[in-house]
Amino acid sequence: MALMSLYKEIESQEWINIPEGWLQGRTIYGGLVAGILMYKALMTVNDSAKKLLSTSITFVGPVQMDKAKLTAEILREGKSVTTIEVRLWQDDVVQSILIASFGLPRQSEIIVQQEREAPILPKSDTLEIMKFPPFAPQCFQQMDLVWAEGTYPFTGSDQSDFSGWFRFNEKFHKNRKMNIADMMIAFDMWPPGILPMLDKMALASSLTWHVTYIQSLQTSLHDWMKYKVYTDYARDGYSTEYAHLWDCNDRLIAISRQTITIFA
Repeated sequence: MALMSLYKEIESQEWINIPEGWLQGRTIYGGLVAGILMYKALMTVNDSAKKLLSTSITFVGPVQMDKAKLTAEILREGKSVTTIEVRLWQDDVVQSILIASFGLPRQSEIIVQQEREAPILPKSDTLEIMKFPPFAPQCFQQMDLVWAEGTYPFTGSDQSDFSGWFRFNEKFHKNRKMNIADMMIAFDMWPPGILPMLDKMALASSLTWHVTYIQSLQTSLHDWMKYKVYTDYARDGYSTEYAHLWDCNDRLIAISRQTITIFA
C-alpha cells in the first residue's frame, strides 16, 4: 500500500490496514506509526493556517501487521493553539499515543535565530547509499540512507553518533510534495546514535519521541535531506539523544529528542 492510499484510509474510516513493507523486526517501524498518528491529527484539526508546533509520542507497545483503530480527541482549542491527542489501538489495547500542539502565528517582538547550522557534508551523489544486509529490518528498504560522518551500526566504534543524507526510496515512493506525516515517517528512519558503539547485532527501540517543528516544509519525497544525531547520555540500558533535520537548502526543519531502550 502506498502512503497516499494509507492516508486516504485515515481520512475516511476509523479502522485502517497497516501496510506491508514496514516491519522492524516483529513489529511495525515506529516512524510509520508516528506518521499515521500525525496524519490523523492533521485531519482532525483540519486547519491549514495552524502550524505544527511540537508533538510527543509514546510507543506503549508493539504495533503488529494487522488492522488498527485510530481515535482522536481535541483536548483544548484556544484562540491560537489547538492541542490534540491521538491513540492507535490493536486488540482493544492502546499501543501508541501522540499529543500535538498546532498554532496560529502570533505577533511578537522577540526574534532569536540561534539554530544549529547544517553540517557541511560531501554531496550525496559522491557517497554510497547504504546497502543493508538481508537480516536488516524490512522498513529500511523504504528510504535511502547515506552515511557522511561517523560509522555504521554494530561496528564497535569508540564514538557514538553520525550524520548523513536521506530521502524516500524512488522505487517505492512516487515523487510528490512532502507533508508533515511524511516528515515524521522519514525522520525516525535513522538508527539510534549509540548503535555504532556495539560490536554485534542487538535490539534498540524508541520509548518516547518529541519533535519540535521549526520551519515549513519546502521539500519533495525525492529531495535529499540532512540528518545529524547527538547522544547526551547512555547507561543502564537506556540512552537519550537529540537530532536535527535540515532540507537540501540547509533550512532547519525539525529537532528531535528520543529516549531509547537498549537491549545490550
